[in-house]
Amino acid sequence: MKFIKQAVCLLNKAYEPIRDNASFFFFMYLIGILVSYAELPANNPNAAVYGNLWLELFLDLYIICTILSLIPKKIRRWIRAFLYIIAYSTSIADLFCWVKFQSTLNPSMLLLVGETDEREASEFFSSYFTSDLILSSVGLLLLVILIHILKAFWKKVKLPPAISYKMMVVSQIINHIQPVLGGICIVFLGWSIESSAHNKKEMVQMFSLDTIGSVEHELTTTDCAQFYLPVYRLAFSIFSNELASQQIDRLIEAKDKMEVDSCSFKSPNIVLIIGESYGKHHSQQYGYFMPTNPRQIKREKSGQLVPFNDVVAPWNLTSFVFKNVFSLHVVGQEGEWCDYPLFPSLFRKAGYHVTFITNQFLPKAKQAVYDFSGGFFLNHPELSQAMFDSRNEQLYQFDRGLLDDYDKKQEQHNTEHNLIIFHLIGQHVNYKQRCPSDRRHFKAEDYAKKRADLDGKQRKILADYDNAVLYNDSIVDEIIKRFEDQEAVIIYMPDHGEECYEGSRGFICRNHSAAIDYNLARYEFEIPFWVYCSHKYATKHPDIFQEIISARNRRFMTDALPHMLLYLAGIHTKDYHSEYNILSPQYNEMRPRILKNTTDYDKLPRPSDHHSQRKGK
Repeated sequence: MKFIKQAVCLLNKAYEPIRDNASFFFFMYLIGILVSYAELPANNPNAAVYGNLWLELFLDLYIICTILSLIPKKIRRWIRAFLYIIAYSTSIADLFCWVKFQSTLNPSMLLLVGETDEREASEFFSSYFTSDLILSSVGLLLLVILIHILKAFWKKVKLPPAISYKMMVVSQIINHIQPVLGGICIVFLGWSIESSAHNKKEMVQMFSLDTIGSVEHELTTTDCAQFYLPVYRLAFSIFSNELASQQIDRLIEAKDKMEVDSCSFKSPNIVLIIGESYGKHHSQQYGYFMPTNPRQIKREKSGQLVPFNDVVAPWNLTSFVFKNVFSLHVVGQEGEWCDYPLFPSLFRKAGYHVTFITNQFLPKAKQAVYDFSGGFFLNHPELSQAMFDSRNEQLYQFDRGLLDDYDKKQEQHNTEHNLIIFHLIGQHVNYKQRCPSDRRHFKAEDYAKKRADLDGKQRKILADYDNAVLYNDSIVDEIIKRFEDQEAVIIYMPDHGEECYEGSRGFICRNHSAAIDYNLARYEFEIPFWVYCSHKYATKHPDIFQEIISARNRRFMTDALPHMLLYLAGIHTKDYHSEYNILSPQYNEMRPRILKNTTDYDKLPRPSDHHSQRKGK
């Protein structure tokens, strides 16, 4: 009998946190479910996460209610009111972003809000706060808030005796079945702890990271934390912006300390084309079986375009590559990338007119952490002003739009000495979306013999990727055309490689969480890289043209690219080091090429028949 009483007492205790905060628990649970499922697209790859949402939400609210139950009632009321304000306001903001931009709260959204002035805010409100919001999920959430407010005032209204009696009966019934409700709570607690333990652990780990790059890399893992509630997404956005601001401060300090001793403007026009997700093993120039680069091959045959044969990217993530390529820091040097000047700022300080045209890194509401991480330093007002004289202001579905943008808005700003950076969307997934429908050349059936190991769907994806490569070939050639009659040197490099059913791997995109073996390095880090010299440039600078030809077989990693660019410009600064300049006689070809700060590419065991397809060509 004593045991039964103790058990009943325990069950009653288990239900107490919810009983003492019943209204809070009910409405917070309701809006959590409402917001999460309103934002869950039918094709969301993370839909499985939402299957356990109701359990994780139960656990979170139960813990909060337990803490509230330990606080005196007078203080508890005010704490609950504060939590209501936080929960409702973040939920409204999150749903509003979803309805208007198909994006939840994210670091980029928070950054945009912080940089919005009074006029822009006024224009934003007049443009987006329209009557159709009432008929959306935002309106449904506002209805829940209204019901909650009415319920709070309902307690002060004197009810008819019949209704008061019925409510008293319901209250008594609940009191009698408290042990049952407590038992249900215990079952749900055990279930929710088991279901959400991993996600909670990952969330704690995420907030313990010390750089925005570390956060981004953690998010590439298959079991990364899911921020399923708006308040969590807001906390994560604040945390990410704070990490980014720490690196911004260091970049500004490096900018303020940089010095340009002199500049000879050796190359009047330097054009850097940065592609996207392009492995050399889908380049016809490097032995691919499909004609994916006919225009670049034609220019190579003319002798003006010189492909380099042994080039790797330091990372297989765009944002990490951009940080390494834009900074004068090279892997292995003391400090971090953000402790060194960014090369466009040195060019601008030296007197070059610097233009940056990107089809990816513009601040926008619907932006993943990867784009935020890669673009926060490019879009920071003070750093952007130090680096660039001209920038594009919109993104385009296809890279052709960047060329039109340059022709209409950017070219007119060029001076006698220009650094022009094109950043293409290239072959970024989804491959089918990277090539206009009327420009598709390859079809799935074209691969029936060469790739008999693939099924029809896989061949279609492979065809889409190769069509994107072929379209990229045309875009790059169009860029060259705009400078071929000028005294110009053009460098092309994609940010990193890409897998598209390479060998027998049966995989597309990139594997960020895997340890690096040679096959992964080969397909995801080896990249095409070439330098084109216009006829005027090669004639006027035969020594540099010969240096380019002589360097084509040297080992190279693109983190050292800024040193080559400074040399081509004739910029003298203490931050330039000839041992990192691939064109220099002092170039250190034996510098370890460390991939992802973990693996020496040149020490990876590799089959001899795969090594250097074009070596010596």
